[in-house]
Amino acid sequence: MQIAVMSDSTSYMPDELVDRYNIHIVPLSVVFGDASYREGLDITTETFYQKVKETKDLPKTSQPSIGMITEKLEKLAVNYDAVISVHLSGGISGTHQSVISAGEMVDGIDVYAYDSGLSCMAQGFYAIEAAKLAEDGENPEAIIQRLDKMKQSMRAYFMVDDLSHLQRGGRLNGAQAMVGSLLQVKPVLHFVDKQIVPFEKIRTRKKALNRIMGMLESDAVQGGKLKVAFIHANNEAAAISLKEQFDAAYPNMDTMISYFGPVIGTHLGEGAVGVCWYKE
Repeated sequence: MQIAVMSDSTSYMPDELVDRYNIHIVPLSVVFGDASYREGLDITTETFYQKVKETKDLPKTSQPSIGMITEKLEKLAVNYDAVISVHLSGGISGTHQSVISAGEMVDGIDVYAYDSGLSCMAQGFYAIEAAKLAEDGENPEAIIQRLDKMKQSMRAYFMVDDLSHLQRGGRLNGAQAMVGSLLQVKPVLHFVDKQIVPFEKIRTRKKALNRIMGMLESDAVQGGKLKVAFIHANNEAAAISLKEQFDAAYPNMDTMISYFGPVIGTHLGEGAVGVCWYKE
């Protein structure tokens, strides 16, 4: 059985891994005024953050059209029997549901749409694992089972400099009454039931990052190997610093740097930092 793996552009995987595992990508878009840009194709992450600084209004984001997804699946159906398609949380985007709908319209390929329940490199971890298993000849059901097992240990926390992006974009769910006071602090956020919610109110950026790193280290000392991604929104130095700090204390872990691209960067804002990890 020939199995393809697909994800959307918000997984923000390194290009070398996308190429190595032949992962197919459907892009989401950012919209500045009347102009729409597919992330990774029409606009780079660096250009995006510069454009945000130069533009009065925040951009909007747009999921792939069912037509675009259908076209992608029809092309995959030529060479593949099935596709595992891993997407950002259905609680913040309709992309996952659009893939399900498109899959029902395309003959000749079985579509297994998988809701990661979160986004960014944590989502990317699922896609890469699915691609490795497909390469090893596992069937779709076994691959989905493994992704579900990964989900049990997957952790993702992030800190934003300014909550107004999430508030205005309608992506911050629950505890909305807290938003006013949260704007004065550096909240640590995470996903619960596919929605972004506050995890903890913390006064300073340094303390917020220390809190996230403390949770990572707590899992690290329990034994076993962790896969970890340090993620930044146009602040690579901050991610590198956290990675180096962790690598020095836990040299046997598998760590990497990732980023918040245009679509997720629209909602988090420049300066956001996140860490995601799971136990292999």
